[in-house]
Formats: sequence, structure tokens, C-alpha cells
Amino acid sequence: MSQSIAKPIVMLRQANLTLGNGASSVHVLKGIDIDINQGESVGIVGPSGSGKSTLLMVIAGLERLDSGEVHVADQALHKLSEDAVAAVRGRSVGIVFQSFHLIPNMTALENVAVPLELAGKSNAFERARQELIAVGLGERLSHYPGQLSGGEQQRVAIARALAPDPVLIVADEPTGNLDGETGRQIADLLFAKQAERGTTLLLVTHDVTLAERCNRQIAVRSGRIVNGEEAPTAARAIA
Repeated sequence: MSQSIAKPIVMLRQANLTLGNGASSVHVLKGIDIDINQGESVGIVGPSGSGKSTLLMVIAGLERLDSGEVHVADQALHKLSEDAVAAVRGRSVGIVFQSFHLIPNMTALENVAVPLELAGKSNAFERARQELIAVGLGERLSHYPGQLSGGEQQRVAIARALAPDPVLIVADEPTGNLDGETGRQIADLLFAKQAERGTTLLLVTHDVTLAERCNRQIAVRSGRIVNGEEAPTAARAIA
């Protein structure tokens, strides 16, 4: 494990982002500095509206900073075009959302395979099949999202995130739409796959128990890191 945590896979320096315009604008991220090492699992916690999900979207390349730097997998996302950021995301970042974000008119197999095809990966459907088997959905390949339970849909989403073999998985409230037992199973799956592949896992959650399973926690309040980069006590108090 000491060898897998070798270098920062994510680095933010003085990251600032304002959303909205005029009187409705909100300064969401305020001078964020973060280092996340290769192979780590990191929980990002804080009250609603603190900026933690926006922080995750910046790291995933889905939001662009107003100022500052964001580096992911040795790429300076703040210097890249939208197309170049999308290319980095496609090969290096897997994303798991609270609401699954599956395409309703595609089967589980297609939901995992099509992004691989679009990225030019070889044997996309075979790779997708293997990923779905690995998350326990070998009997659900031809089912559509509407035919799957919430837990099964999130397993499809995890398979889709893992299929390109990314160096980083970002998960935004991955158990938020699930009941307690199903959420625990999904959390177990995420951590098992992270450990199995040596992937970095960055997790936004309100669930204190889930956050405490991570190697460390980063607490965010009002767009700032609380008590420096690493603040497990403060995180526990405000999650």
C-alpha cells in the first residue's frame, strides 16, 4: 500500500469558482488547496451548500475554475480546451452519481459499452460484459434501467465508471438514493474495487460512517477547507 500512495493524482491550487450571474452569483469555491495521492480513498464532507459537490465536479472536469489550478493524472485541466478535458476525463476519471445517470433506452450492457466505444476502446461490449459480471450483474445484461432496482442501477453505474480502467473514481453521494442495506452493499463494492485495482477514490457523502471508511477526510464549509486539508474531527461534526 505504501508504494501505491506515491504521488499526487489530484492537485488544486488556489481554486476559485463563482456560479451564477449578478445578484444571484455565489462564490462557491474560495482558494481551495488540495493534494490527493495515488491509491488513496478520501471522503469530502460538509453541510449542504458548502461546495463539496462543486469541488468534485471541478476535479472531474465538469466545471471550470475562474482562477487557480487543477491537475488530474498529470494533466493541467485549467489550461486545456473543453475537448481536451473531455479526453482526459474519458481515459482517467470514472464518475458515479447519486441519481445513477443511466440512459433509459439502453440496456445495462449498452450503458457500459457505448462510452467505451465512443472512446475508441477495443472489444467494448466484451469489456462491458466482464465489468457487469464483476459487479454481480451477469444475469442483468439485457435489462433496461427501468427494469432494475436502485442498487442494481448503481452497480451498472459503477461498472461504467470502472470499465475504462481510470486512475481516479469520483462518487457524489453514491448511496444517497438507496436504503441502508443496499447503500452498504454499494459502499462495500466501491471500496473493494478501489482496493483491487489500486484506484484513487474521491467520495462526497453526508454519511459519517461511509466517510470514516476512507483513508482520510476533507471537510468543506462555505467554500473553504476546514482546519487545513485534513480535518476528520471537524468533518465528523458538520457532516
